[in-house]
Amino acid sequence: MKINIMNKVGIPEGVEVNVDKGIVNVKGPKGTVVKKLLAPKINIAVKEKEIVVEAKNATKREKKMAGTFRAHIKNMIKGVTENFNYKLKICSSHFPINVNIENKQFVVKNFLGEAVPRTLNLKEGVDIKIEGTEITVTSADKELAGQTAASIEKLCKIKGRDKRIFQDGIWMIAKNDKEI
Repeated sequence: MKINIMNKVGIPEGVEVNVDKGIVNVKGPKGTVVKKLLAPKINIAVKEKEIVVEAKNATKREKKMAGTFRAHIKNMIKGVTENFNYKLKICSSHFPINVNIENKQFVVKNFLGEAVPRTLNLKEGVDIKIEGTEITVTSADKELAGQTAASIEKLCKIKGRDKRIFQDGIWMIAKNDKEI
């Protein structure tokens, strides 16, 4: 059974949206997010103060894709108006961990007494603030902010030691001001 799908997303004041050949560009007060949303039978268009995601004679798969595109566009609009925030906490009971940002790299020194620092290359569009034992990752792009926070958490993964005793590391404690 094929049906027509039409999902609409409102565009708030101060947000500018452009769609060109499946590339959605959302610009707002907190930044710009560009994403490629391309599917053969799904059409994305800007009409007045709305973004319309439309699929004619849609199958189940195309219906799901239209819903996914709508969710991505909503997240893009939320990101350029509010930003996405992830908070991480530095936990160290055995060795004091030193964390800083040097030359677009996130550097963790003295993790479990290691002589060689662990590094993570930071991508454009992500802001990181280090205040004492808390790290805040902020970005207009939800996927970029989440991936950076997860990469920082994975950077301090413990191998070859008892995880019940060695609970040192950097752990995610909040997403968008909601505790985990």
